[in-house]
Formats: sequence, structure tokens, C-alpha cells
Amino acid sequence: MRIETSRILWVLLLAAVVIASAQPKKRVAVFAFDDKTSHRVRWWTGQPVGEGMADMLITALVKSGRYTVLERTELNQVLAEQQLGQSGALTPESAAKVGQLLGVEVAVIGAVTEFGHSEKNVGGAIKKVGFGLGVKNIKASVAVDVRLVNTSTGEIITAESVREEDSAKGLSVDTQKFDFDNKNQFDESLVGKATRKAIDKVVALLDGASTNLAFSAKIIKADGAIYINVGSAAGVKPGDLFTVYRPGEELIDPDTGLSLGAAETRIGRIRVVNNAIGNGKASECEAVEGSGFQRNDLVKQN
Repeated sequence: MRIETSRILWVLLLAAVVIASAQPKKRVAVFAFDDKTSHRVRWWTGQPVGEGMADMLITALVKSGRYTVLERTELNQVLAEQQLGQSGALTPESAAKVGQLLGVEVAVIGAVTEFGHSEKNVGGAIKKVGFGLGVKNIKASVAVDVRLVNTSTGEIITAESVREEDSAKGLSVDTQKFDFDNKNQFDESLVGKATRKAIDKVVALLDGASTNLAFSAKIIKADGAIYINVGSAAGVKPGDLFTVYRPGEELIDPDTGLSLGAAETRIGRIRVVNNAIGNGKASECEAVEGSGFQRNDLVKQN
């Protein structure tokens, strides 16, 4: 009986993994973080710390394999078109607007509030030397205020202050400077290690916040064949079925100014026939039910 029960549990676990892997990846846009520190720190690439941390987050999300992350060039282009600065000018509402234009489900915005070292001498007599000698303790601290925005509504789904540290102690410890020649030097530094811890925590926040966020996409063209703005890069496969809705007038909360969504009319269903359009960024579909599909119609999972 115990063996049979274990076998059933393994089957259920395997089924859960298969179901999870069948879900399309969530699409994410990471905006450059605002730099609220002293502004004296530059990445080894010459970037300010806010851009550097945002790029580290993008890399971590891509490597996780769980997200489709918007390319920086596409994001910068829309920011320029919307006349929004890379830092300081973004609000959850404006980030959501840009995210909607780019077809992503989550926008990540934030601000670096702490990025530096502190040191103190810890008193301790070294008998072999014969006089009191301070043992230096160096600590690197990195903190970022991060907000995850549902682009469909402009609602902040998670807001968190993330702070991480790394430290070293000893007679040979020197105050570390902030001029790094390359990524390896940064990764091996105290501040680099603290930054990595903070980035990993932000990824975990996104994992938790995106679990219950419904997948959606849009029709980008419908002239016989139907094309949607997700493909193999987002985990979409030939044979996948999606339901198509047409949004009505947007409903705006009069008190908060936030979008509450829109009334939606069901148009029909479509099936993916080719998920490799544009290097996997789009898919060609065929109508299974309904007609009259249009650009900007919403595409959702059944």
C-alpha cells in the first residue's frame, strides 16, 4: 500500500510539472531603476547603478527560463516615443501604459536606495605584535525599492524594499573601491555579492506575484491568417488553443484614476499553427470558432 501511494504521489507531481511547463511564459518589461544614491558609482560598462541593476535583473529572469523579457532597445524606443525618461518620470500608470503598448503583462520599476560600503575597526590586541591593533570589518549594503505593476490595470501587485549585505573581516581587508574593470571583478567584490543577493530576491518576488496573473496576448494582424504577439520564445506551441475577446470602453476608477479593465466581448477561438514567426516572437493562427478577428483583440488561455 505504501509503495502504491508513493507511486500515485509521483504521478501527481509529474502531472503538475507537465501542466506548469505547458503554461506560456509571462512577459515582463524591466525599466531602469532610479538611482537615489550618491550617483558616484558607475558599472564597469559605464552605466549608472540603476541601469546596471536592471540589466542584472533582466539577465537573471532570462536565465531562469520562466519569463520572456522585453529587449532593452524596444523598451527605450517606446519610452522615447512616449517622452518618458528612463528614470524619475515613471509612475505605475505610465509604466503600465508602456507595458500595454509593448504587450507585456508585468512591468518592473524601482529605485536603488543604498549601494556602498561601510567599515569599522574592531578593537583586538594582537599579542605577537605587542600592541593593540584594530581588526577591520568591511560591509557592503545594497537596497532597492521595487514595484511590480499589472500592465492591464496599472495596479501595483507587489511593492517591497529589498536590502542585502555581504561582509569581510581581517587585518588584510582594505576598503574596496567602486571602479571595476570587468564583470568578474564586480561579481567577486562584496558589493557585487550583495547585489546578486538582492537581484535573486527580486526574482523570487516576481515568481510569487506572477503565479496568479492570467496570461494574455494580442492579435497583431488578421487578414485571412491571424497573427498574435507571442510565439515559441514565450512557450507557445503549435496546437495551442486560445480564446479571443474584444475589449470595450475602459473603466476608470473615479477615485484612484486606475483602470479597472474593460467589458469584453467573446469573439471566438484560434489555434496556433506556426509558433516561429519573427524568431519565435509571434505566432500564426487559424480560426477555430468565430470570425471578424481584428488587430488589438485580446488573446487568453482557455
